[in-house]
Amino acid sequence: MITNRILLSSLSALALSGCAAGPDYVTPHSSPPTASGPFISADDPAFAAAPLPAHWWRLYDDPVLDGLVEEALAANTDIRQALARIDRARAGLRGANAGRLPQTGISAGSNYGRVPETQVAPGADRDGWTHDAGLSVAYEVDLFGRVGRGIEAARADLAASQADADAVRVIVVAETTRAYADAASGAARLRVAEDIVALLDRSLALTERRHDAGLSSGLDVARVAALRDQRAAEIPSLQAGRNAALFRLATLTGRAPSELPAIAGERSIALEVEQAIPVGDGAQLLARRPDIRAAERQLAANTARIGVATADLYPRITLGASIGATGPSLGDLFTGGPLRWLAGSLIDWAFPNQEPARARIAAAEAETQQALAAFDGTVLSALGETETALSNYSNALERRRVLSSAREQAERAARITRAQQREGAINSLEQLDAERTLAEATAQLAAQDAAVSSAQIDLFRALGGGWENS
Repeated sequence: MITNRILLSSLSALALSGCAAGPDYVTPHSSPPTASGPFISADDPAFAAAPLPAHWWRLYDDPVLDGLVEEALAANTDIRQALARIDRARAGLRGANAGRLPQTGISAGSNYGRVPETQVAPGADRDGWTHDAGLSVAYEVDLFGRVGRGIEAARADLAASQADADAVRVIVVAETTRAYADAASGAARLRVAEDIVALLDRSLALTERRHDAGLSSGLDVARVAALRDQRAAEIPSLQAGRNAALFRLATLTGRAPSELPAIAGERSIALEVEQAIPVGDGAQLLARRPDIRAAERQLAANTARIGVATADLYPRITLGASIGATGPSLGDLFTGGPLRWLAGSLIDWAFPNQEPARARIAAAEAETQQALAAFDGTVLSALGETETALSNYSNALERRRVLSSAREQAERAARITRAQQREGAINSLEQLDAERTLAEATAQLAAQDAAVSSAQIDLFRALGGGWENS
């Protein structure tokens, strides 16, 4: 009896001490030392060191876009799937927490049968009903932290699923903005393309009149007609691209294409934030990007599972008790007649063959190393994506600056030829050629406006904002 008391006291002390198998998780510091500093590609007037605002799309100052983004955050099917995964992880955490509580069970049954003659009193009825009911309670003494490490892993899984949902929100916000911007840029490019075709129609008509008058050759007519048809052939492609953007926008906001409101496609000017883009620095990026947070939490979960596997090397101790009754009638079960009870403990220990448990530990350690490598890779990818997006946006602005200058020169040339044509110094065909050159320069500038808009959205997506207040 004294030995049993000493054993129980020792077990209680171990339980209170919170002994947990496996390594304690430590947040990794494997990112490059320069990751927390300023971006190397942000040394440009197009960027500001201010932190990225949570609702970055509001920098566009477009109420229609604001409404579409809010609808996408509320109704997008990818976000709904991510929220369902959060609910699943939350249920897993509840199940893990249940390991801290006693496990109870109630049993009841009735049967009719015959007992052997030797088991009844002489003259007693051997046939009859037997009723049984009982209550059992079992509690695992978590001496080596198997349950605790399981809860730790489930809690990290929940946090990882929440971060994954935030990453989906980042994508949905960026792609909703991109679809809206593509539709607007498509409308602007369509308008320019139609203007070019209208100019070529005028040029073709004039060339045909000159040919009829013997002032132009058939080759001139064929060349202008071919150029006109080539430019006209671009219009269906531009229209298809704009329609595709509107259909994407409908899907992203949880609608069928036919249900997208007409106002979503009314904008015909390229979407762009004209002020310096607030990008913050590397430290803010690493703290904000939800994919980094998800990778870190997955690493924490895998580290905890090493402890779950390690605990299998040690005995698993369960304390249990049961109480019940058996009798020929239901009344006997509640009158305290044939009562039985039992209390005791159970030790379950895989010994001496512990190779299966050690194999599970090795597998858990390998998965943790994989998760650490994934975390490091996610950090490096985030930095690389952001630097690339910064560089692309800066160079897109520079290319547009050059194209804008080219358009200004083409517009100046068109003004000169208009004046010369009015004075009779040149013919109408030369003047229309200058107008066509201006239209081409305008088309290139419109295409670059679309490229700048897309590069800007790529940058916002790489910066990882848009989930904070969801």
